[in-house]
Amino acid sequence: MEKLENILERVKESTKTLAAMSSIEKNIVLKEIAKSLEKNKEAIIKANQKDIENAKNNNMKESLIDRLKIDNSRVMAMAEGLLDISKLADPVGETIEGRKLENGLEILKKRVPLGVIAIIYESRPNVTVDAFGLCFKAGNATVLKGGSDAINTNVEIIKIIKNTLRNLNVSEDIVYLLEDTTRETASKLMKMNDYIDVLIPRGGKGLIKTVIENSTIPVIETGTGNCHIYVDKSADFEMALSIIENAKTQRTGVCNACESLVINRAIIKEFIPQLVMRLHAKNVEIRAEKEACSISSKLVEASEEDWGKEYLDLIISLKIVDNITEAIKHINKYSTKHSESIITNDYNNAEKFLNEIDSSCVYVNASTRFTDGAEFGLGAEIGISTQKLHTRGPMGLKELTTTKYVIYGNGQVRI
Repeated sequence: MEKLENILERVKESTKTLAAMSSIEKNIVLKEIAKSLEKNKEAIIKANQKDIENAKNNNMKESLIDRLKIDNSRVMAMAEGLLDISKLADPVGETIEGRKLENGLEILKKRVPLGVIAIIYESRPNVTVDAFGLCFKAGNATVLKGGSDAINTNVEIIKIIKNTLRNLNVSEDIVYLLEDTTRETASKLMKMNDYIDVLIPRGGKGLIKTVIENSTIPVIETGTGNCHIYVDKSADFEMALSIIENAKTQRTGVCNACESLVINRAIIKEFIPQLVMRLHAKNVEIRAEKEACSISSKLVEASEEDWGKEYLDLIISLKIVDNITEAIKHINKYSTKHSESIITNDYNNAEKFLNEIDSSCVYVNASTRFTDGAEFGLGAEIGISTQKLHTRGPMGLKELTTTKYVIYGNGQVRI
């Protein structure tokens, strides 16, 4: 088996090929790969069925099987995602700012690719396509390390991408999938800072923690999603119920699904029975503190662990607070810095929530499910960054670039 160092050396070398490609050339490649995915959708679905069968044999939760599943509509969505990326403005080479000094030096700040981006991810094979497309358009080579549960699907997708690149006389080394899904290989990849510029983990809390603690490569943390919705005392009940139902049940196995509710004490006697009726109709289990459980026997008493839990399931926690200050304190304590929402008709409370909640995306009167690159108009996304360096929130094309200064002179020397 070829040494990982040799493979990554070729990947790194391929960035020179990418740097020489124009936006038009990159867009042609993206469109052709989109066609290839559609043309070979039956092969992708067939490979995915093997992964689904293995997942069921391993007793994977239904919400996670949903993340893993690829059907005709999802293949078409992956292809459409590449077409959307092809329509986006290429950030590479963009002049962000410029100035001329008194000594005549002209200084420009421009966007440039990050270089080689490695992504370690779990379950969702659509990430394979999204990650490649975004990294490629932003001028980056991509190293992918998917989970064992999606290996058959990922191998088939990468085969299709590489075949298309070969037919277009573009280096196949601009994308590489590690087919060895063992932890040992992942650990080795995390130490390859001579070849890889940035490492992005996409998955559960355990994966992200492991990468942060063990990587010698700079990491962009795409966090787990313990997303909150706070229902203020001035909230419109029907709006609140509709938003909560959508945020919790539209898709349960995603990072922007609501996992935690915070309810103002002034409305609990009227609001909680309506909430229970609405969510129980969708088979959602509500884990709440004792005071809430005394209002409805259908609630399950919560433990301390529930306040910080990302369930990825039809379960939600419920905390009661006296005011917005207490709500903000609770959310900031247990949040994973992903997405939080307030349902309110009080302008001052809305502004306070927006200003004081320390998360990458903060909403007023809207579902947390909108935290998504496509929904934000960025095209597909590489992930939702929950850290503060070098970017935060949905990561589109611009977030996959860095900057460099370009300086023009005519003989200046420093005195």
